[in-house]
Amino acid sequence: MKKDIRSYGYTELKKEMEHLGEKAFRTKQVYDWLHVKLADSFDEMTNLSLKLRERLKEEYEIYPVVMEERQISKLDGTNKFLFRLCDGNMIESVLMKYKHGNSVCISSQAGCRMGCAFCASTIGGLKRNLYVSEMLGQIYQIQKITGERVSNVVIMGTGEPLDNYDNFVKFIRMLTDEHGLNISQRNVTVSTCGIVPNMLRLADEGFQITLALSLHGSTQEKRRKLMPVANKYELTDVLAACDTYFEKTGRRVTFEYSLVHGVNDRDEDVRELSAILKPRNCHLNLIPVNPVRERQFVRPSRENALNFKNKLEKSGINVTIRREMGSDIDGACGQLRRRYVR
Repeated sequence: MKKDIRSYGYTELKKEMEHLGEKAFRTKQVYDWLHVKLADSFDEMTNLSLKLRERLKEEYEIYPVVMEERQISKLDGTNKFLFRLCDGNMIESVLMKYKHGNSVCISSQAGCRMGCAFCASTIGGLKRNLYVSEMLGQIYQIQKITGERVSNVVIMGTGEPLDNYDNFVKFIRMLTDEHGLNISQRNVTVSTCGIVPNMLRLADEGFQITLALSLHGSTQEKRRKLMPVANKYELTDVLAACDTYFEKTGRRVTFEYSLVHGVNDRDEDVRELSAILKPRNCHLNLIPVNPVRERQFVRPSRENALNFKNKLEKSGINVTIRREMGSDIDGACGQLRRRYVR
């Protein structure tokens, strides 16, 4: 395979241009085409000589992220995209429109090996990690397709970002690089199911991104029933890693909690959640579970979800119910991809 040029950071690309015998200013030109003008081919790079463009074609490739399907919600304008990668793997991305700007939720892997019981993304297991260029490419293609700038990025789609750690970290550096889209780190959120060693590594990276932990159970035993990762990492260690992240970055951690009727939405869950979260400077995001055909979990009624939220607030917990977006399209993570991948 040819070299994946869109995965090169600015300094790395500079070395590649030197390898080709090109002057330093070519680095900025090529990087600008790839990460600002969002070129998908070397032929678009019209301020480069024909000779250089042909040389780039010989040694490098701009790995494609090609739209296969697009769904647009008639309710709130949410866009769901299915993208095809160079090897035929499929991934999903979502564009959500808010008053404060456009937010994109991207995938970090093709498939997932975490096995969370309520999630469609993990059905079929992990196919492979995404390259840096493929994570960036989702955002770039959505900007090109819609003609609108993305201001917020959430790595919360298919896959576990911290299971693709090195590529994820490099993606963050390039996404927020002044030479590229230059998106503020404070406008980036990463979700993890709780891979403790890499949570601790992330705390030392010097980032200002928001960490969101997929909690989903108020005790170790309850988490273990929903999330196989809990067989490896104790809840006390996961929470300690969250505390370390807050201490080292000053960024408040968000806890995500998928509400499943009759499973984790009872009064005892309120008490246990309150005991976990009250000592912490954090935010709890309740997510009424999306029904998935292959799973048996039931979504709680709006009334029950509000009841659960109100009880937590009375306990002093900072809590919201996630605003439902794109409910008239394949809203749950992994649902659109499942129609193409068996």
